[in-house]
Amino acid sequence: MERVPPLQSEAARAIVRDADHPRDSEVAVFGPDKPLTLDAGVSLSPFQIAYKTYGTLNAARSNAVLVCHALTGDQHVASQHPVTRKQGWWESLVGPGKPIDTDRYFVICPNVIGGCMGSTGPASTDPKTGKPWGLDLPVITIRDMVRAQAMLLDHLGIDSLFAAAGGSMGGMQVLQWAASFPQRVFAALPIAAATRHSAQNIAFHEVGRQAIMADPEWRGGRYLVDEANPRRGLAVARMGAHITYLSDAALHRKFGRKFQDRDNPTFSFDADFEVESYLRHQGISFVERFDANSYLYLTRAMDYFDLAADHNGVLSNAFKGTPTRFCVVSFTSDWLFPTSDSRAIVHALNAAGARVSFAEIETDKGHDAFLLDEPELFAIVRGFLEGAGKARGLPPAGKA
Repeated sequence: MERVPPLQSEAARAIVRDADHPRDSEVAVFGPDKPLTLDAGVSLSPFQIAYKTYGTLNAARSNAVLVCHALTGDQHVASQHPVTRKQGWWESLVGPGKPIDTDRYFVICPNVIGGCMGSTGPASTDPKTGKPWGLDLPVITIRDMVRAQAMLLDHLGIDSLFAAAGGSMGGMQVLQWAASFPQRVFAALPIAAATRHSAQNIAFHEVGRQAIMADPEWRGGRYLVDEANPRRGLAVARMGAHITYLSDAALHRKFGRKFQDRDNPTFSFDADFEVESYLRHQGISFVERFDANSYLYLTRAMDYFDLAADHNGVLSNAFKGTPTRFCVVSFTSDWLFPTSDSRAIVHALNAAGARVSFAEIETDKGHDAFLLDEPELFAIVRGFLEGAGKARGLPPAGKA
C-alpha cells in the first residue's frame, strides 16, 4: 500500500490540532439545539467558538468590550500566541492601564467562524464525516461571524456590550454589530475599515486565492485529508496581501533599494533586495500559523461585505435610529481602506442622526498603522472610551 506523505511541518500539524482543540483558549460549544443560521441559506450545527478573555466582568455586566480581529488575526489579542510564541497582536492597545484597559474593562476576543484557531472553520472536523470540513463548509459572511459572536455573548450572560472595537476586517465586524444589534452595542470603534469591499480589494484577494488553489498541494481543498499542505501558494498569497498593508513611503523608509547581504546584484532570481527577503520571510512565517482554506473563506467574507446592499442601497438605513455612539478612525497613508471609506461611514451616521466622532491620523505606515505604535491612535481610543464610560456610568479610571 502506498504510504501517505506526512504533513510538511509540525506547525501544519498544530493547525489541524488547534482547529478543534485550541491551546490557551476557552471554547463555547453550540449543539444541534442551537444552530447558526448562515447567509448561505443553511444552518451550521454543531459548531464552536474559541475565545480569550481579559479583565473582570463587573457585577452589573456593563463593562464588556468585544475586540474583533482582522483577516489574519485570532483571539490572542493580548497574550502570547501558542504557535509563534509572539506577543498578542494588539498588546499596544489592550492590557492593564492601556487604552482598552483590562483593569477597567472585561475584554472578549473570539476567533471568527471560518478561522483556524479553534472556532469552526474549514480545518475543523465535520461531525458527519469525521474528517476536516475543507470546502464542504458553507461560505461564511461577516454577518454570520457577528451572529455567532452574539450567541457567544448570550452564552456568557452578557446582554449588551460597553464597546466593540476592531480594525480592517475587525472594523467590518464592528459595523455589522452596530447594524444588526444596535441595542447591544453602547459604543463602536471601527478603525481603518469600510462598509463594503472595493473592486480593487476584491481583485487583490482573488489573486491570493488563485495562488493557493494553483498550488498542487491544495488538492481541491482536501489537502488536510491527504496530509498535504499548500505552503507555497499560501506564502505567495500572504506576500501579495502584505504589500497592500504597507505604504510606498513605509516600504521606501524600511528598505529602499538596498541589497540583502551583498553590495552588488547577483544577476539571478535570488532575493537580491532586502524587500524581497522581507516578503519571503512574511510568507514563510505565515504558513506556520494559518490554514490555507481559512484564508479563502475569510477573504471571501470580506468581499461579500456590503452594508448598503443589505439596506436597499442606502447606507444610512443600516444605522437608522441607532443608540450606539461611534468613533471612526482612518490613516492618511492607508490606500487599502482610504479615508474616503471612513468619511462615507461618518456621512451615513450623520444622516442617521447617530452620535459620531471622526479622526484621520497622519502617518506613513499604511493600513497596518492600526496594529503599530501610533500614540495618536492610543490617545483617541482612550479618550473615546473614557467619555463613553462616563455616559455609561462606569467608574472613572483609577477608581473601583
